[in-house]
Formats: sequence, structure tokens, C-alpha cells
Amino acid sequence: MIAGTHSRCGKTTVAVGIAAALAAAGHRVATAKVGPDYIDTGYHEAATGRPSRNLDVFMSGENMILPLAQRAGGAADILVVEGAMGLYDGIGSSSRGSTAHVAKLLYAPVLLVVDASSMSRSVVALVEGYVRHDRDVHVAGIILDRVGSARHEEILRDALSNCEAPVIGAVHRSSGISWPSRHLGLIPAIEHHTEVERSVRELGELVRTQVDIQQVSVIAGTASSLSTKRIRPAKPVANAVVGYAAGPAFSFVYRDNLERFAEAGADLVPFDPLSDSSIPAGAQGLYLGGGFPEVYIEALSSNRPMLDSIRSAANDGVAIWAECGGLVLLAKRMGQAALAGVIDAEVSMQDTLVVGYRMATAQRSSFLLDAGDTLHGHEFHRTITRPDGGALAMVGSSAVHAPVRSGFASPQLFASYLHVHLGAYSAPAERFVAAASKVVLKSP
Repeated sequence: MIAGTHSRCGKTTVAVGIAAALAAAGHRVATAKVGPDYIDTGYHEAATGRPSRNLDVFMSGENMILPLAQRAGGAADILVVEGAMGLYDGIGSSSRGSTAHVAKLLYAPVLLVVDASSMSRSVVALVEGYVRHDRDVHVAGIILDRVGSARHEEILRDALSNCEAPVIGAVHRSSGISWPSRHLGLIPAIEHHTEVERSVRELGELVRTQVDIQQVSVIAGTASSLSTKRIRPAKPVANAVVGYAAGPAFSFVYRDNLERFAEAGADLVPFDPLSDSSIPAGAQGLYLGGGFPEVYIEALSSNRPMLDSIRSAANDGVAIWAECGGLVLLAKRMGQAALAGVIDAEVSMQDTLVVGYRMATAQRSSFLLDAGDTLHGHEFHRTITRPDGGALAMVGSSAVHAPVRSGFASPQLFASYLHVHLGAYSAPAERFVAAASKVVLKSP
């Protein structure tokens, strides 16, 4: 487990660098991410050439974390798991769902990445606090991050010389490795793939020189074997052609969701709403995931053949499941940019970031949910729709505030800001594919 002392430290950089360095050293490396983040997993994949997974307690449940990690590890000999936020930061003020919580569920050792900038002796109090806070969490090593100079590293190492967790590396601030970001965090790797691949190679080499990779391998070897419990696949319910949005504007799609669709009987066909002229031929279902359509809004609006194709599909009764960015694509317009017009709503940007776990209750029935059914998911967006739709009543994970209503639903449509992870929960995939299989397309 690669954990941080707080959310702003460079644990993503360190995790990617360690994965790349281990892979370059000949290890079969797999990766995973604690929590719902889509973007970090793209950088993981650039480092290892293997798909990365999400381990999320809220959306998957405690009992499924071990088998999900087993799936993530596959045939690899080392699974590098990047934490979320600080080591003990979970849902609300608790540690539930935190990196520490997942580490305990996996019986995994933790490498603590410490933002050591502007610190000397104070680093001892910080590290010892993390090490002693929960003795069921095994902090097996310390990696100092944002170290200012060789002399700064020497001071920090000397200060920590008696700490029970050894310092196994120091990543210097002058290293020059950084990732581009914008309003929702890091820019997805798919949007600058060549640059990311080059940077990851350089980062792996850098980490190899500044972190004891052999010791990382030894620490990884102290982890317990992963569970042999397998996740029950989705039931094969029917055969249906399902097109799913991909490309730079729609990269927020969990691999697990696509796998559940395929298990249920979907013939999955990707398409890019930015560059393709129509949805896949014969598509009976459309899965429009999240991403950054707001960044590409002019290009999306200019691709009228694609927008017309989506609107025609909706008129023909094709089953459509849209999440966040997909919801934006289905709206009438965003500002002056006309969109597909499947949903009678307009989209605008706001300053406030809407982010957090949600428990959602369906207020009306659709192919995906019956009225009263619930889903666990998360929101992560700065756009809003007017009207909001009201198809879901959503409360935060603590359920202390009144429900917020949003989303759109009909017998053949489910569109909302809710992102859902189907790694351990296949019923929605089965319902979606079953609904798509019943669509009879008009002859061309």
C-alpha cells in the first residue's frame, strides 16, 4: 500500500514511480487505487501495461475488497495499491473506507509517503503519530517526498534514525516530475498519452535511484496472500450490442463495469463522440460514462452527425445509461453549444465542486431501477443541469442532510450524475443488458 500523510503529498507520483521501477526490474506488477478515482488508474496502467482496479469500501462493501484485490493482482507477483487522501482519512471524520481500512482488510504493509517540505525535526512527530495511531496498520517503510536538497535529506534521515519504520527513500523536489491538472484534478492519461508514457519511464528511473526498490520488494513479500475467493460474475441474461463512449472526453469508465456487461451478454463496441460520425451499427444499448465533455464542448457540439445518431437511437427506444459526462452529452445545450437534445435540460458550469459518496433511491422506475430501489455511487462534477430531473433522491454517506433530487429516468433511459462501480454488484449490468436485448431496431 502506498499511503500519504495528507491529500496534497505526491503519493500518486511515488506510486506510479514505484510501479514503473518494479516493472523495469523484471517484476510482474499490478496496481489498484483505494476509492473511486478514475484518473490515477490511467497513470498506473502507463507504468505497468496492465489494467488498474479500484478498491472502494463504500461502493463494494468490506467483504469484497479482498476478492477485488485478487482480481486486480491477477498473475502479477506484486500488487501496488495507491491510497486516497491521507492514510486515515475515510468517510466523514471516520477511517471507514480509508487507505488504513483497506490495508487492514488486505493484511498489507504500508509505505508512508511523507511531504517533508519545510520540515526537519518535526518530521519525527508526524511519522511517529502515523505509526502509532493504529497498531493494526503496519507502516513498514517511510518515503520522504519533496525533499529540498541532499543536506535536507541527511537531516531528515538523521532525525528519523530511531523511528521503528525505516526510511527507504527520499524523492527530491528538484526532480522536475509533475502531472498537468485542471478543474477536477489531474488530466487523464489518455489525453496526453505519449507525454505520459515518456514521463512515466523517466519517473521510474528517477525513483529507482532515490528509493530502495529492493527493499520495497522485500516489504511487499511480507504481505499475506490474497484471497482465493472469486467474485461471482454477472449472469448471462441475453445477447445485445452495446456501444460505449470512449476517447478523451469520456474516459471515466470503470473496467469492472464493462466486464459485468460482457458477462451478462453484451457485445461491447467502443465509439468516440468526438471523432466518430455515429454510434456503432446495430447498437441496442448505449453506455455513456463520465469524463470531461465540458472541455471538448465545442468539438462535441460541432459533430452534428454523432449527436443526430444519439438522438435517433433514443427515439428508436435504444436503452441508454448515462453517467455524469454522459448526462451532459444528452442535454439540449451547454451555453451556446447545442448537444444531443435527448433530455430536456440545459447544462452550465458552477464554481462549486460537487463531490462525495451518495446513497441514491429511485423516485421513478426505469430499465435499471424500480421506484424505491437503491444504488451506492459517487458524484464528481462542476456542471449542473436545469431542471435537475428529480429521478433520484441522493444523500451523502452520512445521510445527515435532506436528500437532493436529480437525474432523469424513463422506461428506456437512466441518466444522472451518479457514478456506479459494478465490481462486486452485477444486478444493474444484468438489467441493462436485458433491456438492450429487447430493443428491435428499425431496418436501415
